[in-house]
Amino acid sequence: MTHSLRGSIGVFDSGVGGLSVLRAIHAALPHEHLVYVADSGHAPYGDQSEAHIIHRTLTVGNWLAEQGVNGITIACNTATVVAAKTLRDQTHLPVVAIEPAIKPAVALTRSGVVGVLATRQTVQSASVARLVELYGADKRILLQGCPGLVEQVERADLHSAETEALLRQFITPLIEQGADTLVLGCTHYPFLRDTIQRVAGEGVTLLDPAEAVARELARRLADRGALSTSTKQGSVQFFTSGDVAQAQAVMSHLWDAPLTVQALP
Repeated sequence: MTHSLRGSIGVFDSGVGGLSVLRAIHAALPHEHLVYVADSGHAPYGDQSEAHIIHRTLTVGNWLAEQGVNGITIACNTATVVAAKTLRDQTHLPVVAIEPAIKPAVALTRSGVVGVLATRQTVQSASVARLVELYGADKRILLQGCPGLVEQVERADLHSAETEALLRQFITPLIEQGADTLVLGCTHYPFLRDTIQRVAGEGVTLLDPAEAVARELARRLADRGALSTSTKQGSVQFFTSGDVAQAQAVMSHLWDAPLTVQALP
């Protein structure tokens, strides 16, 4: 370990997808030390029971809290909709959590039809039902579970024929029903953005809430006086509960730079 994690910002996901959120946080808060946990040994969350997702969210969240981080970002839509409230109730730290960008999608759509691509747990959750009820009263919100996509990203299999075939299977019915805005409701999916755009068509807007999460995190930490005053570039440390060698290869590919991954204790 290069240095203590005390004073860092903790970011975690069921696997490697949350790197899309980590990148946005790193860009917005370049002087902060960040620690990223890929719970790949228990991925994908989208096919797990709610009890298991809550258990893993608390396990990782409590580990981060024990390291002395200043805040926690849940960079996983499934963990957010199932377990964010439980984690918030059990920690004194600010917990910022990503959720599908249904509200901004409703504001952007011209056709009145919005497609939401997410895991099955996310699309079936009470939290997404609440978002649809709150913001989608006069719009059609099409919820599309996408089994298999997380696994493709976990293997860094971003451009294969198999991945494109899966995307066509999930996206084409939404476009045929008039969707002109697609919500990327899983943090793994931005790594498939180019193929999603090609399959959906150039006239379809894709929404990824990662930058909004980074802004909210910055605001919450600033309110607590917990932002770094350093002018030096912050470090990023990476951990996984899965196979370290595999995680290091895949995460280096997705991060577009060689990095070192440590085993989650």
